[in-house]
Amino acid sequence: MQTASANICEIMGCCQELSAFKCGIVIGCHLCNKSIHKIFLLPNIPRSTVSGIITKWKQLGTTATQPQSGRPRKMTERGQFLLKSYSVQKSPTVSRVNS
Repeated sequence: MQTASANICEIMGCCQELSAFKCGIVIGCHLCNKSIHKIFLLPNIPRSTVSGIITKWKQLGTTATQPQSGRPRKMTERGQFLLKSYSVQKSPTVSRVNS
């Protein structure tokens, strides 16, 4: 019996890193001059992931995950903009929100 979270992951497509073995398969196929179409059919990996792995390998020379620089923001710039615009809409007497 599957859990509810496993079922949601199948439907929504949870983001998980590929194993080093699968990345190696993709890079090996690329070095053997196989097209991206033929590569993504072999291990059943999405086309965008295959092209991303190849691009990352060409730029960095590795497929390992790189460390992030600093702490990620809690709210994106778009979220901040939406929050400001929502507060102005809710209170029409406010003409400008201080940044």
